[in-house]
Amino acid sequence: MRAGVLTMENVMRVSACSSWQAGDGAGSKVSELERGKVIYLPHLAFGLSDKEITLLDVKRVEPKRKNISYNPQNGRLTGVAWAADRPAIEALLARHYHACKTLVAALLPEYQRFLHSPVNTLRLHPVTVWRKSNSWRKDDSRLHVDAFPSRPVCGERILRIFTNINPQGNSREWRIGEDFPRLAQRFYPELGGYSKFTSWLQNLLGITKSQRSHYDALMLQMHDKMKRDERYQQLGLQLSFQFPAGSSWICFSDQTPHAAMAGQFMLEQTWLLPVQGMQRPEYSPLKVLEALAGKTLL
Repeated sequence: MRAGVLTMENVMRVSACSSWQAGDGAGSKVSELERGKVIYLPHLAFGLSDKEITLLDVKRVEPKRKNISYNPQNGRLTGVAWAADRPAIEALLARHYHACKTLVAALLPEYQRFLHSPVNTLRLHPVTVWRKSNSWRKDDSRLHVDAFPSRPVCGERILRIFTNINPQGNSREWRIGEDFPRLAQRFYPELGGYSKFTSWLQNLLGITKSQRSHYDALMLQMHDKMKRDERYQQLGLQLSFQFPAGSSWICFSDQTPHAAMAGQFMLEQTWLLPVQGMQRPEYSPLKVLEALAGKTLL
């Protein structure tokens, strides 16, 4: 990579995969994924029935909700505005979840036995409208790496599969940023400390679902500092890309800096992956930050 320049080759691996079951015949994509690349599947569409297309309406999301979420393990569905829509939306999200499971078996077979805590989401809001109605911290059009404020992951990876299901054929535009080691070197000196007592108190008060580790605290700070830094947003290493309707893509969203600039209607499958389930754990944000800190962060 030349200084100050990102290219498609730096940030993306294109796959010819056109089937959720069959892969692309080119083997596992784990190596590129763990290095922070986006696995782009331009021919992998998720077909919707006429009935499912009628569900693509922002009025079907509860007011002030970013998306509709489904946990396939316990059947919990949240964010649906109208009770009459629940069976159809649950069926759609369950179908996408099972398609993603078969895709993992085809493209990321090494991860099959390690992935856990699945959540499937239906995003209906236009990116531009959501951006205007929220604070900078919730503005996903700003380059960031993912970190969950209320759900500490304690070093585990956030693996996401995205599918553009826009029925009008509109693309979803992303900005994709620099590799995580370079990003961490940029922001680590600005990150603050960690208090076990504060972590314990936040969990006691129900602010978090479990106690934040030092790693979680650093990742949340990095998320916020990236979004708040106007100079970085304008001048940081980045590449714009349009994911067309009927395409899918995969990345570790805790590692790959990304920003959604435009688009509407997307399905998204999320899993957590333990670092020990990786082929190259040293590429994980946990190990990169521990190397900078000179100590364990868990």
